[in-house]
Amino acid sequence: MNKANNEITIEYGSGTYYLARANGAGVFVGHVVAKKGDEVAMTNARRLYEWVGATELCQLAMEGVKSPDVCKFTMSTDYVVLLNVVEIQKCTAEAAANLMGVRVWKT
Repeated sequence: MNKANNEITIEYGSGTYYLARANGAGVFVGHVVAKKGDEVAMTNARRLYEWVGATELCQLAMEGVKSPDVCKFTMSTDYVVLLNVVEIQKCTAEAAANLMGVRVWKT
């Protein structure tokens, strides 16, 4: 947070990965390219349907998952706009590599 003006700082276009939780859409990991109110646009984004080895988003953003073989993550999408975003977490480089390395879940 930028304490001078109480604004949240998101590093657009920096290659930084973020987790975003949207009411009704679930949790996504990707690059945030725009944010307006509770709407967030992401590129290179994956939906995280199910994960094992992290209790909640803070831990997921810091460490990634402990059991990637049993996680259910979609393939990456070029661009997605999420509505009703209620939580955004910045991922560490270690967590981002871990999350993006989980195999694609297909039925």
